[in-house]
Amino acid sequence: MKMAETATLSSKFQISIPKAIRTAHRWEAGLTFAFIPKGTGVLLVPVPKRETLKGLARGASATDYRDRTDRV
Repeated sequence: MKMAETATLSSKFQISIPKAIRTAHRWEAGLTFAFIPKGTGVLLVPVPKRETLKGLARGASATDYRDRTDRV
């Protein structure tokens, strides 16, 4: 995959993601993305589905964590 893949904004304000990028990241139709402003550009990040996040914090303890109340 080349780093300099480009796409053109259509008159309907749509952009097609180049096939090399879609293939490299295993992105498929229907995937939801978040647009995060970053300087003069935008970071495009796929939003994970809830099912993939299940068990992510397994074993984490809810005790002894720093909260806003203990800040000076």
